[in-house]
Amino acid sequence: MEVEGRDGRHSEGWGETPLSVQWAWPGDRSYEMRNDAMMRLCCRLAHEWTELGEYGHPIELGWDFLENVVSRVATEFDGMPWLAALISASAFDIALHDAYGNLHKVSVYETYNARFMNRDLSSFLEDADGRRDLFAGRYPEHYLRRNPPDKVPVWHLLGGQDAIGPADLRGDEPADDYPVLLRDWIHRDGLQCIKVKLRGNDSEWDWKRLVEVGRVAREEAVVWLTADFNCMVVDPEYVTLILDRLIADDPVTYQKILYVEQPFPYDLESNPIDVHSVSARKPLFMDESAHDWRLIRSGRTLGWTGVALKTCKTQTGALLSLSWAKAHGMTLMVQDLTNPMLAQLSHLQLARHADTVMGVESNGMQFYPDASLPESAVHPGAYRRQNGLIDLASLRGPGFGYRIDEIGRSLPPPTCTFP
Repeated sequence: MEVEGRDGRHSEGWGETPLSVQWAWPGDRSYEMRNDAMMRLCCRLAHEWTELGEYGHPIELGWDFLENVVSRVATEFDGMPWLAALISASAFDIALHDAYGNLHKVSVYETYNARFMNRDLSSFLEDADGRRDLFAGRYPEHYLRRNPPDKVPVWHLLGGQDAIGPADLRGDEPADDYPVLLRDWIHRDGLQCIKVKLRGNDSEWDWKRLVEVGRVAREEAVVWLTADFNCMVVDPEYVTLILDRLIADDPVTYQKILYVEQPFPYDLESNPIDVHSVSARKPLFMDESAHDWRLIRSGRTLGWTGVALKTCKTQTGALLSLSWAKAHGMTLMVQDLTNPMLAQLSHLQLARHADTVMGVESNGMQFYPDASLPESAVHPGAYRRQNGLIDLASLRGPGFGYRIDEIGRSLPPPTCTFP
């Protein structure tokens, strides 16, 4: 994205997001149809951005674009969920933030304050009671970490089909240099944090999976686990029975579970489930449901206690959600979308500045590590987990600190045709 300042100076910014169609748009429609619709929306939004001739900070322009343009255009794509529309919009929004930092020759995280912004957070946010006073004179910098670290703890994703031990091998595993078994990943990367994907509709399978992973965690001195029930649960008792069984039969595994992630359907408005019984046992984090701060406000009244942020829902939306959640005492995580290439860097920068409950989830190096080889040559610590940490020391300079001129990636020509 190219931007122009009031003084006539120009700069460029980059944003990347995997469309992740299966995650953003579940259902029975063909993958090809859903993927094509999201790609066409991307092209349409590119055109809409070229028509926007306004000045402002990226949060101001980004929020107005989401509220007035994306919300209107997305309705033209029959059946597309808002989450899919957000993903389609996010690369442009991230690019705008990067371009703005490049224009002013500072990290974009140095611009989320009164010096650069024309509107404070009361222009965008209401508190839990529908008032704006709480955010008057406040900016995102008030809720960001003051001294962001270079190294942050990193979470490994154990998928539902991923092998824990040799008995889980099917014989079709890739013959490459990357680990397959959980213990091998732990040994190679020094993992301290493991996210366990569960089914959410087979309680005995979920119980056994947690117990088996818990055993490995004890033997390998892994400190933290999380339980992700994959949005399949419709009754909170499904989760509470598993947690209570762990308390009685496997208390060490229960203690290692730092939080529970999004057990319930992600359409919060259609599924306003009271979840206080779950969050009374473990912190309960919204992920797919947390499209924006308004849904986080609704979730908080239902008993959710934490928010999993993702840059794929736009950098603008992530920062506003972060600010609302922090102002109301909710804890934060930054979760992955299996981000490759530059998408990984903006993702990690958010985690670095967000003051999360425990580091960041990052699993691109598990599922398609070679996709990011050009970027990893410049930022090796951002694409390889070592001693249970991600190292972000190489991210320096303006914008998101991509150092894009040093990255030797050849990009294909644009494929969009504007209406």
